[in-house]
Amino acid sequence: MSEFLGDADFELYSKLIYDASGIHFSTTNRSILESRLKERLREKKLDGLRAYYQLLLSDKEELKTLLDSVTTNLTRFFRNQAHFDAIEHFVVPELVKLKGAGGDRKVKVWSAGCSTGEEPYTIAMLLKEILPAGWTCEVVASDISLKSLMVGKEGFYPDARIVGIPENYLGKYFEKKPGGYQIKDEVKKLVRFDYHNLKNDSGLRNLDIVFCRNVLIYFDEAAQKASVERFYEAMSSKSFLFIGHSESLFGMNTKFEFVKTDWACFYRKFV
Repeated sequence: MSEFLGDADFELYSKLIYDASGIHFSTTNRSILESRLKERLREKKLDGLRAYYQLLLSDKEELKTLLDSVTTNLTRFFRNQAHFDAIEHFVVPELVKLKGAGGDRKVKVWSAGCSTGEEPYTIAMLLKEILPAGWTCEVVASDISLKSLMVGKEGFYPDARIVGIPENYLGKYFEKKPGGYQIKDEVKKLVRFDYHNLKNDSGLRNLDIVFCRNVLIYFDEAAQKASVERFYEAMSSKSFLFIGHSESLFGMNTKFEFVKTDWACFYRKFV
């Protein structure tokens, strides 16, 4: 047992984080929580865990900072290419067929847990490329990490971060700057970044596509189910949900249909 984070304090902090965000800490990832708490205590110049706990109860901004620090913001452009292939070859043709008949020519997307913005920008670039003439898209990008959202809003990525972007996209939608690339305004204007805690209702409705990849793995079963139900409520009657490659709704009682295509597997709301 750690001398710094004893069992009682581990339970205390685990419950606080879970109640605030749905993020679940088990004994296997206890060391992550411990290292983040040490960092915050040093930053706030506090002597003990109980003093920091009291601060968290009274300071919502510090609680946001802690939640930010315990999440892993691993992402990249065109991560899991199969999902984007499925959007191009299956999802968009379906949406064009379904929505076009009613005269609605806007595809509304939510990138939940968007990290530093590579995913929503990838979606926006792809839709800009493949949607028929006269169609537009709108991408809402949300995360619990304020630092990550600021990077996304800025839209500047160092040279090392643009790996995986096809050459034609890089030339068309990015401007080379010293040390990296700036995403162009024509793509930036399609993406709206916003702070959101998945434990709460986003207020979004009539979404055509929801991406929430590699986020549910941080939640326990109850929090996963609650999040998935909120996605369902936010989505339009004929819409699509993408979750992480290692995630599944199998065994969870949801209203989503499982869809297996030549490109990737995902879920559909079809009512």
